[in-house]
Amino acid sequence: MKFEKVQSFLGHSSSVYTLDSDANYIYSGSADCFVTRWEIASGKQDKFAIKFEFAVYSLRLINQQQQLLVGLASGDLHIFDLITRKELKFYQQHKEAIFCIQYNEKLNQFYAADAVGNVSVWDAVSFDLLGYFPLDCGKIRRIAVDSSGEKLALACQDGTIRVIDALTFSELHKIDAHNDGVGSVVFSPTDATILYSGGKDALLKKWNIQSKQLLITIPAHNYMIYELQFIGEHLLSASRDKTIKCWDANNLSIQQRLDFKSKGHKHSVNALVSLSTDSFVSCSDDRQVISWKIKV
Repeated sequence: MKFEKVQSFLGHSSSVYTLDSDANYIYSGSADCFVTRWEIASGKQDKFAIKFEFAVYSLRLINQQQQLLVGLASGDLHIFDLITRKELKFYQQHKEAIFCIQYNEKLNQFYAADAVGNVSVWDAVSFDLLGYFPLDCGKIRRIAVDSSGEKLALACQDGTIRVIDALTFSELHKIDAHNDGVGSVVFSPTDATILYSGGKDALLKKWNIQSKQLLITIPAHNYMIYELQFIGEHLLSASRDKTIKCWDANNLSIQQRLDFKSKGHKHSVNALVSLSTDSFVSCSDDRQVISWKIKV
């Protein structure tokens, strides 16, 4: 079984940095300062679109996909209700670009992380600020939440992975992981002690975070790994080297390479998001959003 391209979603006029999806739509954020919505079934752009003054670096659907969080290059954080199509809240807590927003459904919280290592913690119901933590670790590109919702892993520019207790926000572990910075982290969906990381050094690593033991390391890409994502049982990585790769999560053996020859992206692949257990979408500096599905 291999992933094959389904369709391209074309409409952005600049790099596409971030994605999320629900059952019917894909949401994309771009350097053209737009959040755009696409119909998954037809591939067409929906009438829903939001224009900002700054590039959109991160977005996240929360609360049964009824609200949309948007983080900008300015550090501004916007919250929209998708039912009424109105803005609910606007915050300027962060003064630097918000590179990551993550949702913790188990604790009804969401997190925003910025270009200098600050993390804010918010109540996902009241939208109250619960905490603001300057970690002094450089840019935080990704935050992963484990299956219990009790642990977070932060991908930090200083080369470390910070494992955080989500209940107290105390640091449990600090792992020296990648030279020149960590690009992405993701927990195993079946074992919360297993974490995968990708770095600016183009290495893909598998960790036991309980023992801080490095289990496997492989040279996975030619340039920085921007995203790691589980799609069903498949571990996918996306890189600045213009490729998406599919890995066996157990031994990190490569299963498939998706690139321009596979009708994929022409430039850096910036983000991935799951549509189902056998399909996903990717976005790139080539201004495309592409959907992929396993062909049996």
